[in-house]
Amino acid sequence: MPIATGTAEVQRSPDDPDAVTLLVNGVPSSHLDLADPLRLDFEYMQQMAAVLDHLPAADGPFRAVHLGAAGCAMARWADVRFPGARQIAVDLDPVLVALVRDWFDLPRSPALRLRAGEARAELGTLADASADAVLRDVFAGDRTPPHVTTEEFARDVARVLRPGGLYLANCADRPPLALARAEAATLAPVFAHVGVVAEPAVLRGRRYGNLVLVATDDPALLDDAGLARDLRSLPVPARLLVGEELVAFAGRAAPLRDAAPELEPEPGSAVDP
Repeated sequence: MPIATGTAEVQRSPDDPDAVTLLVNGVPSSHLDLADPLRLDFEYMQQMAAVLDHLPAADGPFRAVHLGAAGCAMARWADVRFPGARQIAVDLDPVLVALVRDWFDLPRSPALRLRAGEARAELGTLADASADAVLRDVFAGDRTPPHVTTEEFARDVARVLRPGGLYLANCADRPPLALARAEAATLAPVFAHVGVVAEPAVLRGRRYGNLVLVATDDPALLDDAGLARDLRSLPVPARLLVGEELVAFAGRAAPLRDAAPELEPEPGSAVDP
């Protein structure tokens, strides 16, 4: 189907009648089980879900902002995982926003409000301390736009999060993981506690893959032995780097700022194949 930014295609799995993959301009952007919103096939989404499972409950309904919504797989998951959740999902393409609402029978407003707009601009319209979690899964083709990787952007995320809230960002990178290291260095001045989650082979720089950056001001969340255990127990085990390991991972990478030259990641698929 033509959309404002190119094309969107839904592919059914030949051996799983309930499974579909949404491709945007040929890149796999979401995988959904139409019968089971709790099923997440992309490994980085499984990692995000594992971290969200350990987020301490706040007063009132769970509130989340999804930047780069695509097919809203994570929003569907959270709607079931956190009954009564109130979520906002943002995607740049207004035609795609309308299509996924029809195609995937998504939760209706106020449970899930869909917005067409640029991720950083829409984030800027949100009230202070209005979200328990902000999830960034923004890509332009096969890369994360630089303006949603900077310290200034991270400070706006922190503004929107409630005390103890959680920021999760999907970073696709390849050896030597220059972008992921720079993003970790960027979050450190903004959030008291920062971590990186990925498969061990990706963390060792052996291959291209997705890394999930985790940031919060909650001192307990990333120091939870249960979280590390749950990540190791995923279908594809993952590691969590925090503390000295995170500092070593970031190395000499400089924080990314709006006025700095763009850091160009090498070409590659933006999401799990």
